[in-house]
Amino acid sequence: MPIGIRPTNDFAFKKTFGSERNKTVLMSLLNSILELSLPITDLTIENPYNERDFQDDKLSVLDVKAADDSGAIYNIEVQLTVFDGLVQRIVFYGCEIYADQLRAGDDYQELRPAFSICLVDGLLWKDSQQVHHAFVFTDRKTGRTLDETLTIHTLEFGKYNLREEEMETASMLDCWLYWLLHAHEYEPAELLRLFPQQQIQQATETIVRISEITEDKAMYDAREKALRDHQWAIRQSYQEGIKEGKEEGREEGREEGREEGREEGREEGREEGEIKLIRTLQQILCISVSNTDELAGMNLQQLEAITAGLQERIRLRWTSSDG
Repeated sequence: MPIGIRPTNDFAFKKTFGSERNKTVLMSLLNSILELSLPITDLTIENPYNERDFQDDKLSVLDVKAADDSGAIYNIEVQLTVFDGLVQRIVFYGCEIYADQLRAGDDYQELRPAFSICLVDGLLWKDSQQVHHAFVFTDRKTGRTLDETLTIHTLEFGKYNLREEEMETASMLDCWLYWLLHAHEYEPAELLRLFPQQQIQQATETIVRISEITEDKAMYDAREKALRDHQWAIRQSYQEGIKEGKEEGREEGREEGREEGREEGREEGREEGEIKLIRTLQQILCISVSNTDELAGMNLQQLEAITAGLQERIRLRWTSSDG
């Protein structure tokens, strides 16, 4: 029977990567993403897993924050929904992580490197198939980089398409991404066979325990329900927005129609007036009077041209009579 516990669920993710007993699991994931010249060998988790964080059913972003012996800061989170402004939020949050190190009276030289990592269950940039982006402060002209400051990593699950048969030769990062996306689909023994790496096996054992412990499973289910409710509310808002947009569009259309109708009415009134004027001028000139239907087939510009011609003939006749 499949484990049925999605590692990207905020409760499962925090319990897997945010507990002291699993800090080697967190280090493995971070090292696979960051690919530092010197890998992380020890960490202190600064916001360890706490069940109280999950007592209410509100959906919140729960990240895992840690620091190494040199003081470098590491923050990793999962974003299950992509929304307008998410990129700006990722940058803002990364800057906060970097700046929050400094306290009143501290020297700027005490700031240590900060690494902000966002795992996105969706797509941020549809014009690229690249899963992993790493952003640093770099001068456009010289390529000089502001090292030892802030680095922001994004990984888009929506672009990840490796298959099970590729895991044997896949990189550690690809193995972790596959595990995060598909662990819930496997039976425990199958998953342990597929991933012999010690840290991934430890992570697997963690989500297996969640599925077996009544309280943990209940907490996991509550978080899943909160997510479904959140996504449903987003869809409802979207549908209501579409409905309101359509109604506003119809109202605007009706108003435009009324305005167009008034304009068309004015146009038709002017055409009818020109037709009557033409027939009157023709009678004054004692010439053949045009058929109404014939004149009705002309547009306003044509009618105005005929009127102008008739008026000119009358003016010339009056001028001749005066002479």
